[in-house]
Amino acid sequence: MEIYSNSVTDGERAKDSLALAVPATDNHVTFSANRNPHLAWSGAPDETQSFVVTCIDVDCPSAPDDVNQEDREVPASLPRVDFVHWLLADIPAETTEIAEGSHSDGVTPRGKPADAAPIGIHGVNSYTDWFAGDTDLDGTWHGYDGPAPPWNDSIPHRYVFTVHAMDVASLGLVEGFSYDDLQAAMEGHVLDSASLTMTYTVNPRLR
Repeated sequence: MEIYSNSVTDGERAKDSLALAVPATDNHVTFSANRNPHLAWSGAPDETQSFVVTCIDVDCPSAPDDVNQEDREVPASLPRVDFVHWLLADIPAETTEIAEGSHSDGVTPRGKPADAAPIGIHGVNSYTDWFAGDTDLDGTWHGYDGPAPPWNDSIPHRYVFTVHAMDVASLGLVEGFSYDDLQAAMEGHVLDSASLTMTYTVNPRLR
C-alpha cells in the first residue's frame, strides 16, 4: 500500500492549520484551525473490506514534571510515550481518500460528538485524559484533534498517520472506542498498512 497527502509532506513540519495549538504572544499558545489533513491511499489488497486510520504522536513526554514550565525545557532524554490524535475505524472499502477539514475543522471545547464522523466511526483521542479536570475543556474528545505539544519541549514531535487495510467490513466497535479497544479488534485482521509522518513544535526556539 501507499499513502500520500496534499496537506502533509512526509517527514516535514505540519502547517499550523492542522494543529490544535499555535504559538501566541500571550500564554505561549492559542487554538488553531485544527483541521484534519487530506489523506489518500492506493494499492490495498483485493481482499480489503474496510480501512482504519490512526494518528499517533510518538514523542509525548512520559512524565509531566517539566511540561509547560517557564524556567526549563522538557529534556530530549526523557522517555517518550504514545499520544493518540485520531482513531477512525470501519471506513468503507470503496473509500480511498479523506478530504482536509472533513473530519475536523476548528476546535470543539469538550470534544466533538461521538457520531460526528462523516465516514467510519470515531474513537476517543488522548485529549480526553489531558484536559480532564479543566473547567473549560474537560470532556470526551472524539475523532481528530491536532498537535499541541508542550511549548517548552526540546524536540519536535512526530505524528504518524497510518492507514490499515482490514479483512472485515466492521471491527464490531462502537463510537468512542479506545486505542486499546482498536488494537485488540484489529488483531489478526490487518492485510496491509502504510504510514506517513509529520512533525510539529510550538517551541519558539525550534521554529
